[in-house]
Amino acid sequence: MARSGGKPSDRKEAPERIDRRAALRQIGTVSAIAAGAGWAALAPPTWPGSLRDPDGERGKPKQPVFRLPENGFLVPNVPGGAVLGIARGQNVVAMLKAAVDAIGGMGRFIQPGDIVVVKPNVAFERAAALGATSNPEVLKALVELVRDAGAKEVRVADNPIESPESCFVRSGIQRASLEAGARLYLPKKSDFETLHIPGARWIEHWPFFWQPFRDATKVIGLAPVKDHNLCRASMTTKNWYGLLGGRRNQFHQDIHGIITDLALMMRPTFVVLDGTRVLFRSGPTGGSLDDVRPGQTIVAATDSLAADAFGWQDLLGRADESLPAYFEQAARKNLGNPDWRSLPFKEAQVG
Repeated sequence: MARSGGKPSDRKEAPERIDRRAALRQIGTVSAIAAGAGWAALAPPTWPGSLRDPDGERGKPKQPVFRLPENGFLVPNVPGGAVLGIARGQNVVAMLKAAVDAIGGMGRFIQPGDIVVVKPNVAFERAAALGATSNPEVLKALVELVRDAGAKEVRVADNPIESPESCFVRSGIQRASLEAGARLYLPKKSDFETLHIPGARWIEHWPFFWQPFRDATKVIGLAPVKDHNLCRASMTTKNWYGLLGGRRNQFHQDIHGIITDLALMMRPTFVVLDGTRVLFRSGPTGGSLDDVRPGQTIVAATDSLAADAFGWQDLLGRADESLPAYFEQAARKNLGNPDWRSLPFKEAQVG
């Protein structure tokens, strides 16, 4: 009977060596994993791969961060077109149309199918005549003009300082919006998302009234002209404050800085400065008809700083005073031009 080659001990030696090597590799792998886990557990929280979470913040689920379009809601400039359209008169509809026509007409800005957000100032529970909120007649005329240009939907939105329901009703903005066929957005907690604003000092990541802006293609600001006890005046740039959530009252410590951030945050399609009446003192809340005078002016502009500078000098009558600090701060960031007289503008007197 033939024998197989090799001794029995020789036949067992090779598998045993392989098993020992595999075991050593497994031990090394486990040791490396254990060492890495130990490092991750002990490394400072700011180091890459660290698992330390002393305040519990790392363990919280990450909230989504939203951004507005990189170039805002601007439309291309028209060569030779006016930056400001200034209309004076008595008829709100005629003034608004003349002001918008002066900067190229509504057809330049709104195309069929657009979803348009109109942002009035509805901050306080005040009757329209007191000048602390946007004139509902101007809002209604604006919404109708936008709809006539073919907009698919017009949304009216603001986050008032006082009760939203009361502010929208008392100011007349709710009724004007609905009569003009707009969709009204009153803020709810679920309507806010964290907005990322690169380069902002105070609101780089901040709660923003996002719901009205879902799928929006154009944005128009509508702001009254009024005195302000902190920043000296509240007009089209300050108006975007009404889109912030959170503890926004803390920004009063640097009011001009936050207004500059607002100019960085929102690049609207255009703005309308509502100078039909002017709250020339006791702003921003007002409360007495003695603090209001007729302005009989509406301004449409593609440059918010230019519109505000006109409002400061012409409508508030403060041409002899220096502009509030936010003008220079925003201009340094190329967010507008306060020297409105150096820009193309057209002025009209209407009925």
